[in-house]
Amino acid sequence: MALSPETFTTRKRRPASSFNTSKLSDLNLLFSLLQLTDQICSLDLNSSANFLFNRASCSAIRKTQLLGVVFEDMIRSSTVNLDSVVVPHSLFLCLEEMYIVLHKIKTLIEDFSNGSRFNLLMQIEIVADTFHRLTGELSTLLDVFPIQELTLNDDVRDLVLLVRKQCSESRPVIGTEQINLRREVVSVLDRIKNEIVPDKAHLSSIFEKLEIRDASSCRAEIENLEEDIQNRSEEQSKADLVALIGLVRFAKCVLFGASTPSTRSASLRRSRSSEFAVPADYRCPISLELMQDPVVVATGQTYDRVSIKLWMDSGHNTCPKTGQTLAHTDLIPNRVLRNMITTWCREQKIPFEVETVTGKLNGGVTNKAALEATRMTVSFLVNKLKGNDNAPLSVEDTNGTVYELRVLAKTDSDSRACIAEAGAIPLLVRFLDVGMENPSLQVNAVTTILNLSILEANKTRIMETDGALNGIAEVLLSGVTWEAKANAAATVFSLSGVPAHRKKLGRKTRVVSGLVNLARGGPEGARRDALAAILNLAADRETVARLVEGGAISMAAEVMAAMPEEGVTILEAVVKRGGLVAVAAAYAGIKRLGAVLREGSERARESAAATLVTMCRKGGSEVVGELAAVPGVERIIWELMAVGSVRGRRKAATLLKILRRWAAGLDGGESEGMSTTTMITPSTTTLAP
Repeated sequence: MALSPETFTTRKRRPASSFNTSKLSDLNLLFSLLQLTDQICSLDLNSSANFLFNRASCSAIRKTQLLGVVFEDMIRSSTVNLDSVVVPHSLFLCLEEMYIVLHKIKTLIEDFSNGSRFNLLMQIEIVADTFHRLTGELSTLLDVFPIQELTLNDDVRDLVLLVRKQCSESRPVIGTEQINLRREVVSVLDRIKNEIVPDKAHLSSIFEKLEIRDASSCRAEIENLEEDIQNRSEEQSKADLVALIGLVRFAKCVLFGASTPSTRSASLRRSRSSEFAVPADYRCPISLELMQDPVVVATGQTYDRVSIKLWMDSGHNTCPKTGQTLAHTDLIPNRVLRNMITTWCREQKIPFEVETVTGKLNGGVTNKAALEATRMTVSFLVNKLKGNDNAPLSVEDTNGTVYELRVLAKTDSDSRACIAEAGAIPLLVRFLDVGMENPSLQVNAVTTILNLSILEANKTRIMETDGALNGIAEVLLSGVTWEAKANAAATVFSLSGVPAHRKKLGRKTRVVSGLVNLARGGPEGARRDALAAILNLAADRETVARLVEGGAISMAAEVMAAMPEEGVTILEAVVKRGGLVAVAAAYAGIKRLGAVLREGSERARESAAATLVTMCRKGGSEVVGELAAVPGVERIIWELMAVGSVRGRRKAATLLKILRRWAAGLDGGESEGMSTTTMITPSTTTLAP
């Protein structure tokens, strides 16, 4: 794997507000310079950064420290007191430029100290050259520094001359040990690319030199590399960083074993988004959840990538928000909005997890080293999960291994394919019924299956795995935690995107009853997941009968009080395909539909009108009479005809026509085709962390 230093460009960083010198003048500038030198001298370099750039960073800090003495003496000196002495304007121009150079040095040291250690290692020449260039700029400024025109202490004058001499004699310095370490990393990546598993002792030596000594430091390294990918525009640079992520993931599992997040971290992940009001523009119109990867569709509307992809994969060719037919199915990343969401999450201290790239970039170019590293990681984890009769895994190790698969299944399609191909699904199914003994293991197992189901090929694998559907139904009905139940419902939603699977799932009475019970009595997020799955199942006419038998209609009527859009959408779908039995079951909900028609959102009113039209046509005069008894119903319908959506106005006109024919003692109006354009999607947007 040929890697050059130019491949790894330096990190892009937003300038700090203190970088602006336009407001600095006179003594304020000197005080700011003194403060900046103090900040540079107090920087806490981690040991790996010291190993990689000990001489360069220490030299820069030492020169800065000497300049700090000069600035301090100038402040004390009456020479810079403008009330008594006139000072050359060139001095302040020189000091302003010096402030900028020192700020760049500070930023550079902070970046390589806090960023990815592997990325720093791969670009040691670039960083060394940057240090040398900044030192050269400092040397130029010291050459024009008006030292003869200032009344300085002799020792301070000697310091200025010393720093000037040191800067002029500076050369880029890279240690042989660092160069050799980089060659070792490149060699390991080449071996992985050639499907050769790296030697454990060799890996351990590399990670020890970079001070990466446990699973938590590996996770931090992966996060830093992922952040660097977001800051890259060159595809080759991204691809090489992705290969490094694959290497760190593999080493994390092999060297430090599987691990689970701390209780505090898991709690933060579940609660952060509910503690803050997410701005409406940052929520996906489909899932109503914070968007992780916003994309723009042909109509110009923005959705979360996972949600809109599931919508399209389910056979829809319209925009969920506008109802317009999509001219194409291309999804254009909304990078501006994504950056805004990332910034907001960072300010609110909300974990922002995005689907990372492991094997492919821009849907086409495969990174062989990254893909093989993923395969090796998966193989290691699955073999570990299979266990050994002589040394079976402990419950804690099993849970940790399943959690690692869960995290890996979240990353991308290649990882999901590798996990399924390695035979992990039957192993995961075994842990779906262990809730009472180990709730965490049950959550990790069902969530891993959920993440695997995003890949179309894996949907069939899951459906064909013995015990998978029964296990998912068991979690739905008797899962110990709401998180497990919600992710089981989201799994049903994902699987039911395929028409053939939808029919098979609908025949499972336990699946239907589990979804209905969860939608009726779970917390809001879990209810959304269950309602989304029920709506998908309702697309099959045979399954609708089972939904009616399972109490889906009465549940939808109950849900309308708290979640009118979701409840009325379920009712519309079931009544549309359920025949007279469904209409009879929905009869008691006519007054609630009237309330939604009067007070609901535009989408809810549209669905309510469509549901009532279907019920009136199928149920006859008795249903129409019940609707006519709703106080002020005709005025409500007139209002919808005036201000509703196009479809809502059309349905309202049909409903008014039916009511008037009934009042005149005539039969119902003309027949009209219907199409459900509203939808519900799971709160988890299928991809679970």
